[in-house]
Amino acid sequence: MHTTLITVTELSHLLERGERVRIFDCSGDLMNPPLGLEMFLKSHLPGAHYADVQGDLCGSVADGINAGRHPLPPRERVAEWMGQHGVDNHTQVVVYDQQQANYCARLWWLLKWCGHEAVAVLDGGLAAWQAAGHAVSSGPAEAVPACTLALRDARVDWLTTQQVAASLGKGPVIVDARARPRYLGETEPLDPVAGHIPGARNRPFQLNLQADGLFKPAAQLREEFLALLAGQDPAQVIHQCGSGISAIPNLLAMEVAGLGRARLYPGSWSEWCNTPGLPCAKGDEA
Repeated sequence: MHTTLITVTELSHLLERGERVRIFDCSGDLMNPPLGLEMFLKSHLPGAHYADVQGDLCGSVADGINAGRHPLPPRERVAEWMGQHGVDNHTQVVVYDQQQANYCARLWWLLKWCGHEAVAVLDGGLAAWQAAGHAVSSGPAEAVPACTLALRDARVDWLTTQQVAASLGKGPVIVDARARPRYLGETEPLDPVAGHIPGARNRPFQLNLQADGLFKPAAQLREEFLALLAGQDPAQVIHQCGSGISAIPNLLAMEVAGLGRARLYPGSWSEWCNTPGLPCAKGDEA
């Protein structure tokens, strides 16, 4: 079972042995939603299916789970969608994208939330697959028989805005995955208020990757996160970003580093800054 990252070599061996594997391409662009499907149709791993991060992997405020720009979809809906694409409780799922594991990590987390542990991010994504000399496909995904993914106990934890607000100054460390100008409040292209949650520490999710697009070695990730936490307990970390998507690569990287599976604040800045009465900080202000 692969549960965090899977290398191109490991995936190719699974496919060669005829193991039960389903691959999902989560490529996308939040500012240009149609672009993700265009990218998939142009080039994807053989046998891959497309997952639209804003469609298939998001719910709505009406679902009542959380607010923010990209609310979580109900677990039941995720499980049903995965079953329609040939995933059952014995399937090894592999996810990837062309955006530095930003969007595919969302599906990684959602499956853990459904209780499905056998899901891993393809290290390096499509670029690494092609660099290794493997063939790619184009056009629509091939149809597969539907099956059932039965929900199990969730393997990840997440917090509401109220829970995060109640935790301020009481031990938990909030890690903000947004670009530093947004964290500092110098610019805010998406939400009505610029800045960050008081006390949050900034680590843009791209810092988890090397220049070749692969995740940094576990030892290096561990050193960097421990430096960021500065003696605070890794088990108390809460990950957030703008809308609960780009926070997850940081959560994944901490697990790769051997620091455990931290908690997610899916509402993130987009829900926080729209909640009356909550404090907002700018610059390096705590």
